[in-house]
Amino acid sequence: MTTAHHRSDSRHFAAGTILQPTSSPRGAVAIAIIVIVFITVAGFVLRASEPDAALADAFNTLHTGTVAAVTNLVYHVFSPVPAIAITAAVTALIWALRKDVRAAAAFAGVVALTWIPSDIVKIVVHRPRPDVYLLTHAYTPLQVDASYPSGHTVFVTAFVIALILVTRHTRWSRLVCVLGVLLIAGVAMSLLIDAVHYPTDVIASILWALAVAPAARLIWVDLLMRRIPILRPNSYLTVRPGTDRTRNES
Repeated sequence: MTTAHHRSDSRHFAAGTILQPTSSPRGAVAIAIIVIVFITVAGFVLRASEPDAALADAFNTLHTGTVAAVTNLVYHVFSPVPAIAITAAVTALIWALRKDVRAAAAFAGVVALTWIPSDIVKIVVHRPRPDVYLLTHAYTPLQVDASYPSGHTVFVTAFVIALILVTRHTRWSRLVCVLGVLLIAGVAMSLLIDAVHYPTDVIASILWALAVAPAARLIWVDLLMRRIPILRPNSYLTVRPGTDRTRNES
């Protein structure tokens, strides 16, 4: 592969659609608000009735041997501190490959603004975790924070959505979509087998990310990034391959 071809591929990596303005801003915000309200109200209903307690225990019966070791590892890998480290590493990788701080910042911002606000609903609803005394193989150590929605699931779904936006219309697009869906399914199944969440926690979390991510992209990329000099359109930090300096490009 020639140097010119390599540079072209690097720039193509982050071409995506994450920096493209939202075509329907009001629609994106309206959908996010409606889904947030629905998820919050549904959370109180689920907390009062616990309709999927038996299903949570059924998944937990699989928590033995190698399966348990794998699901426990997944739970640790996508816990908050490692999740932040993963996001930072991928953000740095996007910047390194694209030499475009705007694409990298957009990715990190979409993940953060989709993921972090879900904790507000978790605090407000405060649904308890599945009762460890009713489970076949209770996860240890005991998780004492609220269960709904699942922060792990919101994070991984937001992460995948942001990465799909970064790579859309590139040669990586299909691979990222397939692996992303498998990753979400794998994390969701691991949480269910560990029985650290109810199935409805996981479903609500995926729905949250799908609805909130477009609004998060709108707020961060279309509104806030424009107010930060280094992240403004047509005036951003760029590093050319083969050089050791930076400049502002307008």
